[in-house]
Amino acid sequence: MVQVPSPTIRARRLRRELRRLRDQTGRTADEVAKTLGWHRSKVIRFELGHTRVMPKDMQALLDLYEATAEERASLTALLRQSRQKGWWSAYGDVLPDAYVGFEAEAASICAFECLYVPGLLQTEEYVRAIVKAGRCVGSQDEVDRVVAARLARKALLSRDEPPSLWIVLDEAVLRRVVGGPKVMRAQLRRLVDACELPTIEIQILPFGSGAHAAMGGAFTLLEYADPRLDPTVVYLSNDTSTLLLEEDRQVARYRLMFDHVRAKALDPDRSADFLAQVVAEVPD
Repeated sequence: MVQVPSPTIRARRLRRELRRLRDQTGRTADEVAKTLGWHRSKVIRFELGHTRVMPKDMQALLDLYEATAEERASLTALLRQSRQKGWWSAYGDVLPDAYVGFEAEAASICAFECLYVPGLLQTEEYVRAIVKAGRCVGSQDEVDRVVAARLARKALLSRDEPPSLWIVLDEAVLRRVVGGPKVMRAQLRRLVDACELPTIEIQILPFGSGAHAAMGGAFTLLEYADPRLDPTVVYLSNDTSTLLLEEDRQVARYRLMFDHVRAKALDPDRSADFLAQVVAEVPD
């Protein structure tokens, strides 16, 4: 499968470039707004990604910033790509945030998980069991759509250049029998198989490791091919909210946290052996 540009990433790159051009001219948001006859908040919303940039507005900004022909061509392409729809737009009712758009173009995904197997490595039966457990009032159609969206994400691992995936799992993820013994055994075997793939590293953090740096909860680091254009982001989520962190100091903190937990976890080879042992221990 060939990778296609993510409109989410292109929109982020566009707003970062617009901010860079403004800084390059030494103008404040107030000065830009006054010159163009806009409200100050309009400039800020563009740069934060809270409002979609319209072609005529971007043209006005590029004129004001005296953008070069190369910059104009690049930003025009970004604007066009940012207005396209990713496959996930068809699941907007069950994928309420932008995470999948950020994940779609990641070159590297590093995640710590303490409750369940990460979505990219879940079997269909495991997904369905989790969704049913967490959506007490959801209709069967809603459950089916959530499952379909989760499975569609896994196509990411089949593209021509899949992202490198480095997962650290708390032992609790393996011990909680989700969907019954049969479903859980199949899920654990899926993890064992994943350990053999060249782009996937899985480490287990045993209970015996004691306290660790990530006891505050799960998180995911998404890194991109060119960090100058697309800096790393950190994604946090729970049942009621999600949070995307972009500030350098926040990202650095979580990168250090991930380094600590993977250093404390079993190495990949011992983790694969540990997984195989847990599979054998799943009750009938």
